[in-house]
Amino acid sequence: MAKHILMVLTTADKMAEGHSTGLWLSEFGEAYIEFKKQGYDITVASPLGKKVPVDERSLEGGETPQEILDTAKHLEDTMKLEDIEDLSVFDAVFLPGGHGTMFDLPDNVKLHEIIRSLYEADKVVAAVCHGPAGLTGVTLSDGTPLVAGKTVTAFTDEEERETTLDRFMPFLLESRLRELGANVTTAANWTDHIEEDGNLITGQNPQSTISVAKAVVQKLG
Repeated sequence: MAKHILMVLTTADKMAEGHSTGLWLSEFGEAYIEFKKQGYDITVASPLGKKVPVDERSLEGGETPQEILDTAKHLEDTMKLEDIEDLSVFDAVFLPGGHGTMFDLPDNVKLHEIIRSLYEADKVVAAVCHGPAGLTGVTLSDGTPLVAGKTVTAFTDEEERETTLDRFMPFLLESRLRELGANVTTAANWTDHIEEDGNLITGQNPQSTISVAKAVVQKLG
C-alpha cells in the first residue's frame, strides 16, 4: 500500500488592506514532487475547495523551474476540507505556506480536527514557512495546544519584517507560537532550517521546503 499524504493549502487571496496573497507555489510544488518520487498518493485540499490562488510574489524573478510551475495544475480543483471524512487513509498531513495561510488556517475548525486526529494516531504532521499558522489553533484531546512544549520553527518575525508585509498580518507567526508555549528555534533569514519533534516536522521558510519533505519521507519510510 502506497503512503497517502494530505496536503492542505490556503484559499485566502487577500491580506489586510486588500493586498493580494495566496499560496507560495514552490512550497507546494517542491514537496509535491518529493512525495510523488516516492510513489505516494496525494490528496490536495483547501478550506474552500476548487482553485487555490498563487501569490504572484512566489513567481517573481522568472527563475521558477518548469517542474514546479507544472505542479500548478493540481491547484485547479482541490478538495474542500469539509468533504474529507475518512482520516484513516492518511499517513501524514503537510501544510505549505504563503501569506494566505495566516488568514484562513488559524481558525479553521475542520483543519484542526484533522491535524489533532492524525497527530494523536501517531501520524506525521508537517508544515513549512507560514504553514505552521495552521497549527496555532490546534488543541489536543487534553485541551493543551498541539505546539505547547514542542520544538518547532516557522517563518520568523525578523523575516516577516524584512518582507515589509508584517503590518498586513493578523499576528506574527513566531510570536504566536511562543505565546502558545512552543520552543521556537530560528536560523539566519532565508536559510534552510527544520525541526523535528517526534512526528511534528516544521520548516522555517521557502528554502526549507525540500528538507521538510525529505524528513516526512524519512519518517514514513
